Amino acid sequence: MPHSVMWKELTAAELRDKAQAGAIVLLPVASMEQHGPHLPVGVDTILCEAVCKAAAEAIAGETPVVVAPTLWCGLAEHHMAYGGTFTFDVPTYQTVLLAFLDSIGRHGFKRVLIVNGHGGNISALAAFLPDLVQVTGLKICATTYFELAQPEIAKILEDQDRVRHACEGETSLMMVVAPDLVRRDKLPDAHGPAHSTPRPLGVARSRSFRDFSASGVVGDARKATPEKGEKMLAACRDAIVAVLRSDEAWS
Repeated sequence: MPHSVMWKELTAAELRDKAQAGAIVLLPVASMEQHGPHLPVGVDTILCEAVCKAAAEAIAGETPVVVAPTLWCGLAEHHMAYGGTFTFDVPTYQTVLLAFLDSIGRHGFKRVLIVNGHGGNISALAAFLPDLVQVTGLKICATTYFELAQPEIAKILEDQDRVRHACEGETSLMMVVAPDLVRRDKLPDAHGPAHSTPRPLGVARSRSFRDFSASGVVGDARKATPEKGEKMLAACRDAIVAVLRSDEAWS
């Protein structure tokens, strides 16, 4: 039986062998938050793990790789008003992420690609990265899969140039990865503003999604199709594979 690329499906001995072989660890980090009337709260976690699994399986024949358990809670205060959402504060998120990485390093792995699947985590991960590298001694790269693949995603989507929230993009992906979890009867209500609320140049502000989207959607999920989802999944997979293959990323 061929071995899985998923950490949670391997034995301790098999994981020791992967570490000894110099395997790269993909660490999916995501969120558990509202995704409009038509999608489950686990969208970011479901999709991020699926993209990581697809990338790992695509490259497993040439590079040792394993997908760590997904950190399913992130920074999602801006979704709390809708219900159904978990969130960390910033210090807790950094502490938990460091504990994950410390465990990975103690088992002999040297390289980790953090793959983020939630927009609310992006700024924090960028801020954490120098400390995470210094404290753990690991070679760590970090990316957000739908931003990494954005140039290709822009060619696929009809009304957007990138993934928004519970939108044409995320809904199309869910129609492929977890189709039974899409509430298709709710799609007529699954639309909202095309963009998050604009802000003056150079001025940061924290706002609840509810302030500008009654539905919890940014974008228009009514444009979603499985065909778009298949193309998006392939684009996201290939973008991650390119990083795993990159000598520059790991030099």
